[in-house]
Amino acid sequence: MRPFLTLHDPGAAARFYASGFWSDDTFYSLAARHAAERPDAPALADGKFAWSWREVCDRADALAADLHGAGLVPGDRVSLWLGNHAAAVVAFIACSRGGYACNPSLHRTYTTAEILSLVERLGSAAFITEPGWGADRGDGGHLETSIMDLPSMRRFFPHPSQLPCACPPGFDRPAHRNPDSVAYMAFTSGTTGAPKCVMHSCNSLLANARNMVRDWQLGSDDRLLTLSPLSHHIAWVGVSQWLLSGCMYFTDDPPEGRDRLDWIIDTGATYIMGVPTHAMDVLALQRERGVRRMGAVRMFYIAGSAIPPTVAQAFAEQGIKPQNVYGMTENSSHQYTHPDDDHAIAINTCGRGGDAYRIRIFDPDDKERALPVGEIGEIGGQGAALMLGYFGNQDATAGSFNRLGWFMSGDLGAVDEHGNLTVAGRSKDLIIRGGHNIHPSHIEALALRHPALERVAAIPVPDERLGEKVCLAVVGEHDAQSLLTHLDREGLSIHDMPEYFLTLDAFPLTASGKVLKRDLIEQVRNGTLRPRAVRFVRAARSGL
Repeated sequence: MRPFLTLHDPGAAARFYASGFWSDDTFYSLAARHAAERPDAPALADGKFAWSWREVCDRADALAADLHGAGLVPGDRVSLWLGNHAAAVVAFIACSRGGYACNPSLHRTYTTAEILSLVERLGSAAFITEPGWGADRGDGGHLETSIMDLPSMRRFFPHPSQLPCACPPGFDRPAHRNPDSVAYMAFTSGTTGAPKCVMHSCNSLLANARNMVRDWQLGSDDRLLTLSPLSHHIAWVGVSQWLLSGCMYFTDDPPEGRDRLDWIIDTGATYIMGVPTHAMDVLALQRERGVRRMGAVRMFYIAGSAIPPTVAQAFAEQGIKPQNVYGMTENSSHQYTHPDDDHAIAINTCGRGGDAYRIRIFDPDDKERALPVGEIGEIGGQGAALMLGYFGNQDATAGSFNRLGWFMSGDLGAVDEHGNLTVAGRSKDLIIRGGHNIHPSHIEALALRHPALERVAAIPVPDERLGEKVCLAVVGEHDAQSLLTHLDREGLSIHDMPEYFLTLDAFPLTASGKVLKRDLIEQVRNGTLRPRAVRFVRAARSGL
């Protein structure tokens, strides 16, 4: 066994087990239980393959046997640089069987050099990829040669089709049974600035999923489709719910010639997971083709930013419940709305979440001072869904907590009297105008209530006298004054009003579909984008 230095605390673990947040289950044991009880029930599919629970476990057993034969021991790391293949999910289950830590968070946008750096940093012992995947994979075999030159590397699969399908005769090694060892490792950001690598156990990842499955009554008859890529944490929150509920899991891999709307309808998906961009794109396809119903969908998980009212209205007309979510790789989707929440709560907040993770709001200038209901501060958290720490980075791990032991998210928010969280944005994203703090997420949430807006970003523009001013960036042709008037009607303070306006054909997006604000900010700074100055003037009110 190769040990990790983690945050695992035996006293806290005992409380989590006693409360039912943690159990003796591993990712593999859950899959094996479904395979024993419902061997032929459909379990997992992409655009090319569909496997039953028995087939999922047979393939996971085969890969675990192969990796064991290559010399891997519990605690070794297995990295995946793959598209949305069902085989990636099988590899995840295989890692759990063998006690290996699975690292699937390698995005397609990474270069070969970046991948080599990250994999070397993890000391991965196995690597699974596919031809042409990545930002610069016309490398003539350079990746395979370089990967195998890493001193830790023992096994390389250049294509998921080369993964074994059957165990060798006589393989009877018992499955790894420790649900508290490191089972999942995910990088939190891009490859610049030495991204942190989050460590989770089966229990810490499943704790949040247990809450979500319970509260949203996900069952074995459901069909879960993730529109987030398998390199993103949302997809693995989905995998955890899949293993607990026994539903069928679909990756975002439509067959050739079929788009996402086709795939949603073809799969019979009842539960979709993604970000607002995914919802808006699918709704646009519906409008374009005159499709009145989004297949069999009844729940749509949306994380990452506010839900535009046009999306909420389109969902309501189709009987689809939005699941408004907030979380991080470090603590999964811990805040979420509930099916019985009223419309305003479901659209304007990230809900009260579950009991496996609790939050508290702290003064950004005094992180040991908790703030009362309604005040904006930094979101802190504790509980069974929290990560085990950052791999190989004790300073970052220790620096993520206040002196009272709360994990500090770096995000700003406020809770209401019922515990519903409203997110105000990243603390580092604050726009400071002449000493006045302006929260971009608040402006964006109000702007998105305009029926003509679907995508918007509030970003800073440098100002010599005041330091920064707000720029409102939108997609499409819109009238600045009418949008400023809308913000005024929605209650935005005159002190927070945008003073620059920018129209774009499209926003730059991350691999998971979030707006890349840093790219917009840099393009404004270097002059590639030129916002125009605007000034809000409140129209005179008649009859006064």
